[in-house]
Amino acid sequence: MGMPTDIGIIDCMLGIPESETRSDWFESFKPLIKDAETLRQFTMPAQYMFKDIPETGAVDDFVKWTVEQMDRFNIDRAMVGWNDNATSRRAKEMYGDRFFFDLPCDPNKGVEEVRRIKRIHAEVGLSAISVFPAGTMPQVPINHKYMFPLYTAAAELGLPICLNVGIPGPRIPMENQKVEHLDEVCWFFPDLKVVMRHGAEPWEALAVKLMLKWPNLYYSTSAFAPKHYPKAIIDYANTRGADKIIYAGYFPMGLSLDRIFTDMPNVPFKDEVWPKFLRENAIKVFGLGA
Repeated sequence: MGMPTDIGIIDCMLGIPESETRSDWFESFKPLIKDAETLRQFTMPAQYMFKDIPETGAVDDFVKWTVEQMDRFNIDRAMVGWNDNATSRRAKEMYGDRFFFDLPCDPNKGVEEVRRIKRIHAEVGLSAISVFPAGTMPQVPINHKYMFPLYTAAAELGLPICLNVGIPGPRIPMENQKVEHLDEVCWFFPDLKVVMRHGAEPWEALAVKLMLKWPNLYYSTSAFAPKHYPKAIIDYANTRGADKIIYAGYFPMGLSLDRIFTDMPNVPFKDEVWPKFLRENAIKVFGLGA
């Protein structure tokens, strides 16, 4: 059968631009960048890894434009970062049935950040929180004590946490995102759903071992074109991990939807895996309802 065409896809990593240039999305960790090449081309800090980065051109209404792009590819709903600004509020007010939200968090802010999570969740109804450990200032490892208040807050609120894992695309140190750090977190927080983002490379085999070990650990395919999905992840989805692998794109940060959905039908998932991968696992993990 191959990839079905009648499923309303749920994309668990998508962005809504706020301007034609999007370099502001990466300003928070720009001070970590030291090489001249990246600084010269800082429209996208992992630009060496991506070709044909999407350009929006001049757009009057970026929220509406984003929904139009989703419609072209049968994306029913998408998780976007809540930036607590006019764009985020408009997305929720005008298209609340199309978007759900994760809150990017900074573990360096301690209890102040915990209070912010609780306040915004009460106001918005978050579906997750997220952390880019290698992109915090200063960097914070996945299993560092600064992360534990965020894990506690997420567990108490019933929210999953999405974590960038593996070697980061930007040219910044990787130590903070080693997959092995997840073992301690999943052990200490058995009620917390942890969703890996951005590949877990080059430790995909370890990521699979940890998902076998810990029922609360999941993997999303964000920032990878489907032709580059790791073989270990595809094999796991086709055997024991059909309930653990979640579709996430990377539009428009690095991948176009055209690129993603041109590649996607060639992914060798079993027929029974596709509905879970494209929709059902997201509903279950992020508590979206049918």
